[in-house]
Amino acid sequence: MRAVRDPASAATGSDNFLEVVTTRPEAGCVTEPLKKVLGAQVRDLRLARHLSQEGRAEELGVSTRYLAGLERGERNLTRDSVDALAEQLGVEAHALIVRR
Repeated sequence: MRAVRDPASAATGSDNFLEVVTTRPEAGCVTEPLKKVLGAQVRDLRLARHLSQEGRAEELGVSTRYLAGLERGERNLTRDSVDALAEQLGVEAHALIVRR
């Protein structure tokens, strides 16, 4: 897996990364938006702990609708928000952005 730099950020010197490229033997090389990877990881953590969206949303202090959008990869989070979410979930931040 590798992160792909946003072409626009190369000109500005920014460290924004838009997508994560994952390689899985069964799928070959696939490019996924980072927010989709993060959402899938949040969903996988919730399901592994046998929690409903309602239960997880309550624990995180967010609405069920917000959590559902996050899990679907529809929410853009700041780096600080990813760090805070990881802390609330009891995982390292990189665990939320690395597809397993």
